[in-house]
Amino acid sequence: MPINITMPALSPTMEEGNLAKWLVNEGDKIGPGDIIAEIETDKATMEVEAVDEGTIAKIVVPGGTEGVKVNALIAILAEEGESVDDAAKSGGESVGGAKAEAAVEAPKAEAAPVDKPVSAANSGAPAAPTPPATSGERVFSSPLARRIAKESGLDIAAISGSGPHGRVVKKDVEAAIASGTGKATAAAAPEAAASAAPAAAPRGMSDDAVLKMFDEGSYELVKHDGMRKTIARRLQESKQTIPHFYVTVDCELDALLALRSQLNKGAPLKDDKPVYKLSVNDMVIKALALALRDVPDANVSWTDENMVKHKHSDVGVAVSIPGGLITPIIRQAELKTLSAISGEMKDLGKRAKDRKLKPEEYQGGTTAVSNMGMMGVKDFAAVVNPPHATILAVGAGEQRPVVKDGALAVATVMSVTLSTDHRAVDGALGAELLAAFKGYIESPMGMLV
Repeated sequence: MPINITMPALSPTMEEGNLAKWLVNEGDKIGPGDIIAEIETDKATMEVEAVDEGTIAKIVVPGGTEGVKVNALIAILAEEGESVDDAAKSGGESVGGAKAEAAVEAPKAEAAPVDKPVSAANSGAPAAPTPPATSGERVFSSPLARRIAKESGLDIAAISGSGPHGRVVKKDVEAAIASGTGKATAAAAPEAAASAAPAAAPRGMSDDAVLKMFDEGSYELVKHDGMRKTIARRLQESKQTIPHFYVTVDCELDALLALRSQLNKGAPLKDDKPVYKLSVNDMVIKALALALRDVPDANVSWTDENMVKHKHSDVGVAVSIPGGLITPIIRQAELKTLSAISGEMKDLGKRAKDRKLKPEEYQGGTTAVSNMGMMGVKDFAAVVNPPHATILAVGAGEQRPVVKDGALAVATVMSVTLSTDHRAVDGALGAELLAAFKGYIESPMGMLV
């Protein structure tokens, strides 16, 4: 029986992606673990592994295709001993015309939390619908089915699944909508509607409304890519749902710059090159991580029901890449040495620009740093990136006049602004966090002990 290969979901929120290129051709034999394609999401390019053995009978979606929906058929695999021509002709549909499960596997860390990847099912073998899940039982469902059910106010656990291994697929949800079954409880329905609302695309002025304001031929249109759409959606969601509060302090950098110079000069050599070269940003990351350790009430995330208090400081660092930005995360930064943070940040930054980060390397985190000092920016305020409750905007270090012991002096000063989610971090708590951060910046030896 032919096996359908469908577009995998590489993250819990992925709805579509670009099929960048195929690494196999029609007629090629593949086995479990073979890399067969590269998929581009809005943030990264991921390799896709096969989970079944067979021969590529037909490539349905060519390489370079954009906007391929999750679970859409992209190729057909002929099983061992099966005619490739027959598989190419008969593959693509299962009972009732529904698409079969994908014969590919996304990295385990990227799978949706309620949906465990399964190996491909034989598309021609009929499968009896599985009864609805009982309370507390795990529900296997496709991302598209979950989204449609959520938008329609249906309880996915109350829907019978006809897909492989009893998985709830799109047609099951559509059947439940048509028959009026699977309705969510009164409490669950509003929750589903609320959780679906932020996913709506940001609305702005239409092309026609904007273009009427300009002379014809005086502009060009550049279509939004997936990254830009995601950034727009998340920033709009942040500003609409998070009450931002801002706290700014000035930090003197002279002691930190002296220590940084001393540490870099003392770096051991490997192949006649120093094994590390610390940047100011590396020390900012460490200082913020330690400040969150010292002020644990600020190391939190807000949910409607609970305050999530994090046990470690996982610091995201905004990295500018073509078309937008991404925030790779230094995990447990409060426990790492400056040299370890420096090496990890250089690796993450390089792979971020190449779009080679794995989802677990840029999703999550407990806070973030956005440093525009190297661009000459004196000070600015950053937008909190959910689920974070804080983000630190770092300006340029510059020589400014200061008063010391009643006399005018010159010092290297850096302005930093902490943006907080005021639901989780009040002004006084934000000020306490910034005071702890300032203490590490101005007395940097504390970062070494």
